[in-house]
Amino acid sequence: MDALTIAQPTETNQYANKSIDVLLNMWLHGKAAATQESYKRISNEFLTFTNKPLVNTGLDDVQNFLDSLESSPNTVKTYASIVKSLISFCHELGIMKYNVAKPVRTSKPKDCLTERIMSEQEITLLIHGENNTRNKLILKMLYYCGLRATELAGLTWGDLSDRTGNGQATIYGKGSKTRVVIIPTQLWRELEQLRGDAGKADPVFRSRQGNGFMTRATVWNVVKVAAKRIGLDNPSPHWLRHGHASHSLDRGAPIHLVSQSLGHASVATTSRYLHAKPSDCSSLYLG
Repeated sequence: MDALTIAQPTETNQYANKSIDVLLNMWLHGKAAATQESYKRISNEFLTFTNKPLVNTGLDDVQNFLDSLESSPNTVKTYASIVKSLISFCHELGIMKYNVAKPVRTSKPKDCLTERIMSEQEITLLIHGENNTRNKLILKMLYYCGLRATELAGLTWGDLSDRTGNGQATIYGKGSKTRVVIIPTQLWRELEQLRGDAGKADPVFRSRQGNGFMTRATVWNVVKVAAKRIGLDNPSPHWLRHGHASHSLDRGAPIHLVSQSLGHASVATTSRYLHAKPSDCSSLYLG
């Protein structure tokens, strides 16, 4: 029996004869393209490791797979979450009698957020060290508007509008949530100069291959090259988003406003930045 199989042909469940690709597509329906890509890759790694039909997977298979990963605790936690989600979905459909991955526990990884918050000086150097107009505006939008790479890559001119001197961006983000972000005046003027005669459906940041939308990977590369130019250790686009959150809180922005601007699920997520860079500590009271 092929490892990438849902169940034995004798299974009576209506989904038993579906291919694993069909199952994965049902499971990931409605999720962002980048999410689907990574979830499918990890799921297929798991299925290849177990080398058995999915319906025959047991708790020991999940645990052995996670134990085999030579990765950071954060990565193991991500893999565990994805495998548990897949098996839970199969259980809900009746493909698997038991949710065998439910008991899986992973240790809480170290919170490395503080290591990913660039200083204001570093971000200033990153932006001013970029001479390409398009790429400089990509860096500015990631930082000043706190965008995710996928959100930036999918922006059209129809998503942007004038707001009495400032600009306004309507962002369709993670979890299918829509939020509005104000674009500072100077950045808005620079974006207007970039637009030229582009229509509302055209991408704000064009790919150099075919003038269509750029990919998430291209956004990553823009940041990577800019960081290397000034000697920074390979930050991701998300580090600029971290910078937005941390620096705006440092400057007195209300936490609920930062949470809303970044599209966080709750203020608790935003509060991590306060813990990562506390302004006060009991150590300062000892002398």
